[in-house]
Amino acid sequence: MCGILGGWWPDSPPGLDARLRGGLALLQHRGPNDQGLTTRPTAAGRLALGHTRLSILDLSPAGHQPRVSEDGRYTLTFNGELYNYRELREQLAGLGRRCVTDTDTEVLLAAWQTWGADALPRFIGMFAFAVFDALENTLTCAVDPFGIKPLFWRMDGNGLSFASEPRATHALAGQPARMDWQAAHDYLCHGVYDDGVRTFLAGTHRLQAGHLLRWKIGSGAAPQITTWWSPPDRTEERLSFNDAAEQFRSMFLESIKLHLRSDVPVGAALSGGLDSSAIVCAIRHIEPDLPLHTVSFVAPGSSQSEARWADLVNQHVGARSTLVEVVPEDLANHLDDLIQAQGEPFGSTSIYAQYRVFRAAREQGLTVMLEGQGADELLAGYDGYPAYRMQSLIETGRWLDACRFARAWSAWPGRSLPHLIRHTTSLFLGDASYQRLRRLIGKTENSGWLNQAMMQQAGVQTGFPRPAAGPPRPGSRVLQKLGAALSDRGLPALLRQGDRNAMRFSIENRVPFLTPPLAQRLLTMPEQHLISASGETKSVLRAALRGIVPDQILDRRDKIGLATPEFDWLRTLGPQTRDWVRQAQTVPFLKAAPMLEHFDAVMAGKRPFDWQLWRWINFIRWYQLEDVRE
Repeated sequence: MCGILGGWWPDSPPGLDARLRGGLALLQHRGPNDQGLTTRPTAAGRLALGHTRLSILDLSPAGHQPRVSEDGRYTLTFNGELYNYRELREQLAGLGRRCVTDTDTEVLLAAWQTWGADALPRFIGMFAFAVFDALENTLTCAVDPFGIKPLFWRMDGNGLSFASEPRATHALAGQPARMDWQAAHDYLCHGVYDDGVRTFLAGTHRLQAGHLLRWKIGSGAAPQITTWWSPPDRTEERLSFNDAAEQFRSMFLESIKLHLRSDVPVGAALSGGLDSSAIVCAIRHIEPDLPLHTVSFVAPGSSQSEARWADLVNQHVGARSTLVEVVPEDLANHLDDLIQAQGEPFGSTSIYAQYRVFRAAREQGLTVMLEGQGADELLAGYDGYPAYRMQSLIETGRWLDACRFARAWSAWPGRSLPHLIRHTTSLFLGDASYQRLRRLIGKTENSGWLNQAMMQQAGVQTGFPRPAAGPPRPGSRVLQKLGAALSDRGLPALLRQGDRNAMRFSIENRVPFLTPPLAQRLLTMPEQHLISASGETKSVLRAALRGIVPDQILDRRDKIGLATPEFDWLRTLGPQTRDWVRQAQTVPFLKAAPMLEHFDAVMAGKRPFDWQLWRWINFIRWYQLEDVRE
């Protein structure tokens, strides 16, 4: 796990060396063990590739980057892990390419020399990398199928630069960060962010999951961006539930085995929920004698605490456990560091819980952590994507099954039949009718606190950014939605937050649910194997891991995860949180007076709590700390 940056600049502009050093300094937390920078003149310009290293495999100097191929043609800077690098090394040896180190970097470079971009589907891992081809005079960047490892790019004039974090791209550009008004609006008004190529910084773009960027250096043209991996679009309806469970069990255990490869201590983030418990118990199943260390977040005295479930799992596997207890004052003390670590606004204080878990892991001497991110998007978790299941049943004429499913699903704790009906209805509406329905049920922008004239002048689209549905797949709407959630709205935000929280403490976070083989298997099976007729989510996982995970965990009917008692925290902090909101006056398009009125009403119990308060606080502090220009 590392930080990478680089690019090409015409005419080798003055101050470029200082920009490169500044960019590397901003990525130092991503790779504190080593640093490398390669620059070379090219026709009418200068190329640079940089790297900061967090040593995980082969801790020797052999892992230094950027790495140049033996023939001098390719130069690579790479962030991530190839978990199947040993198997790839054997394949390459059979083709006459001999690797002399135990690094996955050397394997990746040899694979690129051998297969070019056709190597990408062979990789099982998480990665973002850039390769300069001196023969073709091209720069190629690629990210893994899920975007676990980030890469951001921008063009300034005829030059192109990239980095692992947006902040570093602006250091390379040598200009102040300017806000993307549309991203700011969508976050503040709708809670939507990280849902495409946009970032909160104008001109800086995200290279999306499973995409490849190729640019002819000095061409003056925009780079070519293509998709090299996308979720499957077919369903194997004849796959029996028992066969699906057996296949998932085998593939999941193999993924855990690969994700345990490391030359430094490995631990696991354990919430006590189904996904993290599955990982911890699978580790023990595979490695009965492996020292196992878990880190868990606890909200003392809160109904959202999962301490008892985490204790049950720790006792089951005999793990050494570290519990992280958080009080409201901790959030106040760490808020600025958390926001700066993220670099962009985020959704809720659950991100702070994760931040504290990774901090504790570093304090306990752990360098690699496994976590359960991605399971919900592959196994129909959360509440099971029930509206999409209803859509599948209705489209295929199974009205009676749809009614039975709605009744059964809504009988589970924390679920609402009216909400299910509204959401299902919205899926059959055109965009205009959909927007009207949102207004009818009170989903408005609360624009009294927003300077609408400034937004209109900036060309901001104010309607709710409805996710693109894609080509219809009648009868497989859950699978279609899960595939979209992997790369559009949903998982990208969670992965960004996990990556930057972990990197803040120089931790490599691994997500063993997110591998192409598992995604291919889960997103092609009948969707009733994921969410059952009784409304049970992740059915195939629950069946597959019987005997590995305690039944009490597999039979849980609630989901909490790293939830935090956000309202209690903000109310306890009282004057501090009000002062945070008051500072809206420093943001030109926000109106502090109506925001404070809203805040006071919530604190007094005259208005229900909603996530809007946190979004205001988060955005205002981010705007100030990052010195963003409007």
